[in-house]
Amino acid sequence: MWYVVQVRTGTEKEIITQCEKKIDHGILKRCFVPYYEAMKKYKGEWHLERKILFPGYVFMITDEVESLYLELKSIIGLTKLIGTGREVIPLKKEEVDFLTAFGKERQVVEMSTGILENGCVHITDGPLKGREAMIRKIDRHKRKASLEIPMFGRILETQAGLEIVEKR
Repeated sequence: MWYVVQVRTGTEKEIITQCEKKIDHGILKRCFVPYYEAMKKYKGEWHLERKILFPGYVFMITDEVESLYLELKSIIGLTKLIGTGREVIPLKKEEVDFLTAFGKERQVVEMSTGILENGCVHITDGPLKGREAMIRKIDRHKRKASLEIPMFGRILETQAGLEIVEKR
């Protein structure tokens, strides 16, 4: 099952390192942060960069949530496991399926490409293809799309790389 731990934004990599060192691999199968690729221009050139898709959240895969919960007490910097009150709730199957399809096995959302036609965006390639309804705003200058994604029982705002190659 997939679980989510809330952490202070900016400490995600540190939390993952602590978890990988301190938690038995029989308990914690995988600990990761999903990323997205985006283009950034500096020194006059465009560079492909990776940024955290959901800042402040670390994803964990385990079949032994009670043991994981106890082990997480030794991790410095955790805010809380996402759940309802005292109960830790795993991600829904639809959420896991979405994350698996969106970021593939490596959990990296690659750049998408699209066209603007009469003010409407049509994604021609990439993970945003078929998910145009999630796009709330496009910044053509920064080559990014602002997204609203239903996750953890609420709507999370995030970004993904989007190159608009044509405007009609």
